[in-house]
Amino acid sequence: MSGSSTMQKSKPTHVRYLILLMLFLVTTINYADRATIAIAGSSIQKDLGITPVTLGYIFSAFGWAYVAGQIPGGWLLDRFGSKKVYAMSIFTWSLFTLLQGYVGEFGISTAIVALFMLRFLVGLAEAPSFPGNARIVAAWFPTAERGTASAIFNSAQYFATVLFAPLMGWIVYTYGWQHVFVVMGAVGILFSMIWMKVIYGPRNHPMINEAEFEHISNNGALVDLDQDKGKGKEKAASSGPKWDYIRQLLTNRMMLGIYLSQYCINGITYFFLTWF
Repeated sequence: MSGSSTMQKSKPTHVRYLILLMLFLVTTINYADRATIAIAGSSIQKDLGITPVTLGYIFSAFGWAYVAGQIPGGWLLDRFGSKKVYAMSIFTWSLFTLLQGYVGEFGISTAIVALFMLRFLVGLAEAPSFPGNARIVAAWFPTAERGTASAIFNSAQYFATVLFAPLMGWIVYTYGWQHVFVVMGAVGILFSMIWMKVIYGPRNHPMINEAEFEHISNNGALVDLDQDKGKGKEKAASSGPKWDYIRQLLTNRMMLGIYLSQYCINGITYFFLTWF
């Protein structure tokens, strides 16, 4: 939507639900790509002759990079906007996932190092994903709908396991462990292109009409959150971290409780996605 003059005056469209579907799908792909190494792990151990300890190090590569990339990923989203940063994130993590299917072409030592590095790069590339989800929900959904929207895209974490675990297991059994990485990487690369066609800010989306725009903007949606990102030195200076805000986030007892709860949830989830 380029302006109110270009929007149709009719019943509200429901473009925000299309945006939510995209978030659900990208989160499904995100978690499916994380689980590829677990599904293929036993076959990789046999083919490459690696020990469970070495496989554990490979598993951990993703986690270390994901943690390290969270704050830089959030800054990139704030600086350049959700659409471009998230699209690049999807494309790069999918490319690194696809490349894991070819590590068997090297010698054992080189293959292990390459697999570790690629898992590390997948974690780094995926770091902006959930901050990006939160930004897009804040831009597109009224305050009263954000909780539901967030719950829906978060449920994709577990939907990914239900949908893709049997499929990936079948691919490994039928075609070999290499193919699961190639297939999932190709799916993600394709989706990154769809993302660029479908995702826009509320003010610029070609499918939204005036009625829906007014509904979300008048009820708390941050419709200008990504407007003019990446333009101007003043914006670059003002988009940096506000240290007083960071201090408040790190000292608020309620937030500390949320951090602890999320840590426990993530720890359990990752255990079941990898070792169980």
